[in-house]
Amino acid sequence: MLYYLFQYLESEYQFPGASLFQFITFRAAMAIILSLLISTIYGKRIIIFLQKKQMGESIRELGLDGQAEKAGTPTMGGIIIILATLVPALLFAKLDNIYIILLIITTLWMGVIGFTDDYLKIKKKDKEGLAGRFKVIGQVGLGLIVGCTMYFHDDITVKEEKVNSDIEQVITVEGESDFNPAIKSTKTTLPFIKNNEFDYASLITWINPSLANYAWLVFIPIVIFIVTAVSNGANLTDGIDGLAAGSSAIIVLTLALFAWVSGNIVFSDYLNVMYIPNSGEMTIYIAAFAGALVGFLWYNTYPAQVFMGDTGSLTIGGIIAVIAIAIRKEFLIPIVCGIFFIEIVSVMMQVSWFKYTKKKYGDGRRIFLMSPLHHHYQKKGIHESKIVARFWIIGIFLAIIAVITLKVR
Repeated sequence: MLYYLFQYLESEYQFPGASLFQFITFRAAMAIILSLLISTIYGKRIIIFLQKKQMGESIRELGLDGQAEKAGTPTMGGIIIILATLVPALLFAKLDNIYIILLIITTLWMGVIGFTDDYLKIKKKDKEGLAGRFKVIGQVGLGLIVGCTMYFHDDITVKEEKVNSDIEQVITVEGESDFNPAIKSTKTTLPFIKNNEFDYASLITWINPSLANYAWLVFIPIVIFIVTAVSNGANLTDGIDGLAAGSSAIIVLTLALFAWVSGNIVFSDYLNVMYIPNSGEMTIYIAAFAGALVGFLWYNTYPAQVFMGDTGSLTIGGIIAVIAIAIRKEFLIPIVCGIFFIEIVSVMMQVSWFKYTKKKYGDGRRIFLMSPLHHHYQKKGIHESKIVARFWIIGIFLAIIAVITLKVR
């Protein structure tokens, strides 16, 4: 909203400083500052409100050290993250940008699903919360919205660099003339590969080139899978104080760099990265989201004063998935979201092995002492604050690997 106000002041009155709002970097900086202030200052008030409403966490007995002390800690703290993200985004981002609209829808959609789950657990005393099938239906619904929008919306395009087919070299003419006109495309990027573009349409056009018009039959299900997997990964990671929020902040800041580069014609040309018109505007939303996560850590680090609950974890996963898909970096998810990936794989391995050994030997056996993986280390007697710090270090390491894929191919 402030973007449009200062745009008007600049055009009509040449108001001093109003032109700053034309710069994505300035608005992103303002968004992250405001989100930090909202999450730290108003976060405390929200925690007090949740305490008054008796929104305390009901802890399941898992035999973990320090578990009993956490009973009654307010949950639904994801509300802090959602508010601290949406308010700066609404103030500083272009609200007619399709990518911003998609992220707002994602935040509200997943927030409602997570809030419903938390509410049923606390107020209705239902330990299972929202039935798993309804969560999956909600995740699939969001994936369907995102997939259809990405494929069919006219404002979601890419621009490819002009190439001289005779000598197979990029034509380097200064400015936007380096690129062909914007086109609809199902192309994405693959890490560590020299010619790193991959077209989802190729999964069916090998049968018959005319099937390119039906690429949505492949593209949309893949988007649904990514949204569902990442949101569940974030949900599983939210098990000990500060782990999900801190790991997500690292992931989000990494994606912010990719979004800014992908939406900047100069740097995308220099780094030979797919140029995605209008995607740079997501940097403002991502900055607000990162600030909200870091501000939430003020109250969520050990010993936590508030838990994010599914209100936060499902929302975090949904937003991260949509950002990665929008900037065509979904194949980087196993790297940049490596912590989520490890957590969800550990659960899959544990459950699969338990079922297999129970069927074969009559009694189920386990690979880990407990899953997800962070609980395995808790069972080994490692303090949760040390586990969190080490997971953060791994997350930073993975983020660096993701960033160097810009040049290492």
